Amino acid sequence: MRPSPAELVRTLVAGRLPALAHVAHRPGPHHVRHITDPDGQLLMLVPVVSDLSVALEPVAGDDVAVVLDVLDLPPVAGAPSLGRAWVSGWATRLRDDAQRQATLDFADAAPTGDLLDVGTRFRLYRFEVAEARLERADTVLRVDPEEYAAAEPDPLHPVEAQVLADLADHHGAEVTGYVRRQLGHAAPAGPVRPVRVDRYGLVVAYGPVPERHQLRLAFPHPVDHPGELARALHPVLCRARATRTPD
Repeated sequence: MRPSPAELVRTLVAGRLPALAHVAHRPGPHHVRHITDPDGQLLMLVPVVSDLSVALEPVAGDDVAVVLDVLDLPPVAGAPSLGRAWVSGWATRLRDDAQRQATLDFADAAPTGDLLDVGTRFRLYRFEVAEARLERADTVLRVDPEEYAAAEPDPLHPVEAQVLADLADHHGAEVTGYVRRQLGHAAPAGPVRPVRVDRYGLVVAYGPVPERHQLRLAFPHPVDHPGELARALHPVLCRARATRTPD
């Protein structure tokens, strides 16, 4: 199994990666801090004194159309990109009780001292996702809004860089040995390097540049929490067999 387009979009827009906001009929784009709630609705934390705040002001009562643009930042050099997510909707400034609840929701996902100044120096905006797209390898896939809302961001994405560093620093020999056992006579002569990990498996790279190859090692079961990763990696690190699918 691999992450679905809806899961990839939810992972990219969860709030851990830098984002740009494009406001319809206004100059831009604008850098913006954001998070998504469990239903995938976006919250944007915007300074009162900023070009983005001005752009988000409605004209003659019209809704403000916004597109959030998030490009993946691969965790290690040479790692494949998850792509680029584009989600669009209509932004609404939150006030009173809605603003207070949104401040708490934002703090749960991305604590920052600036949330103490919501209502004075900062404003919170919410928009429901009306359209979602995933751009990968010059192909744009449209994601159904209901599928987007039902999907979950990958639970390993926040710790992916640390996991890959640990595997490279402390378990390189085990990963290389496992891949050689799986590939048999087609096994690479040189070392194997883990380059991505998600809830469904581990992606490794091997061979010389530019003919470098990638291989996906599938976990026995999807990982629901980082604490389950050690069990999922047990077949790789302990000379057991596991399912594999080439990228």
